[in-house]
Amino acid sequence: MKKLLIFIALGISALTVSAQPRIAPKMPDYQFTTVKANPITPVKNQFRSGTCWAYSAIGFFESEAIRLGKITDSLKYPDFSEFYVVSNSYYERGIKYVRLDGNLTFGAGSEADDVLDIIRDYGIVPQSEMTGMNYGTELPVQAELDAVLEAFVKVIAKNPNKTLSTAWTRAYKAIIDEYLGKCPESFVVDGKEFTPKSYRDALKINPADYVTLTSYTHHPFYTKFAIEVCDNWRGDLAWNVPIDELMTVLDNAINNGYTAAWGADVSHPGFTRNGLAINLDTKAPVSSGSDQEHWVGKEEGKPAPVIVKEIEPTQESRQIDFDNKTVTDDHGMQIYGIAKDQDGKKYFMVKNSWGESGKYKGIWYATESFVKGQTLDIMVHKDAIPKDIKAKLGIK
Repeated sequence: MKKLLIFIALGISALTVSAQPRIAPKMPDYQFTTVKANPITPVKNQFRSGTCWAYSAIGFFESEAIRLGKITDSLKYPDFSEFYVVSNSYYERGIKYVRLDGNLTFGAGSEADDVLDIIRDYGIVPQSEMTGMNYGTELPVQAELDAVLEAFVKVIAKNPNKTLSTAWTRAYKAIIDEYLGKCPESFVVDGKEFTPKSYRDALKINPADYVTLTSYTHHPFYTKFAIEVCDNWRGDLAWNVPIDELMTVLDNAINNGYTAAWGADVSHPGFTRNGLAINLDTKAPVSSGSDQEHWVGKEEGKPAPVIVKEIEPTQESRQIDFDNKTVTDDHGMQIYGIAKDQDGKKYFMVKNSWGESGKYKGIWYATESFVKGQTLDIMVHKDAIPKDIKAKLGIK
């Protein structure tokens, strides 16, 4: 019995040690040179809200408006309202939640296709017409709103009167309007009056021109499927392609003047809070310097270089990570450029929505390995896809 207790204690101790969270090692002091950077609008701050999906996709469509309108003056770059999208999305999600008797995840999270759906069905509004800050703060703080909306739709979904009233949808919309402001029906830009839909059309944004790509083996390649994550509450479909082709699409897009809305997992320890996204091999030790430096020391006055080892993702490893929930839809961002570090290694330039935080003022540098391994999906203009891949998908 005593031996058994000792064995159990040792087992518990081992489990405790193995369960300790990994701490990302100190990264090298990278120096980045831009290879290709497509126009983006200024970094915004989603602050205390779960609306990265709106910020990233709206940033993507702002870049599209710049590209389509051939705008070269940054002072004339568009600034679209994220919370016009959020307001309409929250309303439609509440309606669907009740229709499904509460059998739907209700929360702040969503994905880029939700933004595309709203732009298709409702249009686009300038930020000046609907800031969303209708509840006393300068930046988004949405915990109260999210809790109130969830509590409201949960009660309605229980159908306490055994028949739904005609008032609940108006009451639900009124809550959203009080927090985020009412959606404008018309507005004036540069002396011309628009509706949200006519403004979208004037910007030459055609929602039918945008496609989402993903890469997993539990569905056939070159077919569409609804990615099985809670944030895809609409069941929007994504084209499934091999991961190497998805990376080819991304390269082709950036090199030809397009950007991409990017859904990715940022819980990986290599996604730092200081502007780096590196697909760290957490099981490999981080090497500082050479073997010679290990035995005889580094050159006086110079720090030993830090060498970080990355995992090389495969189609198979991506599927394992998706199936075991190691990789899921944590965060939405915008990929807009390519850079290289001082050693010539390639990185994707990423616009985040956490304000001008980190070493690079709201910009992240993600290695090819990180993007290849941690990507859930990307949204691009269909013309950003190489012709041979478009042909496989039947996209014209």
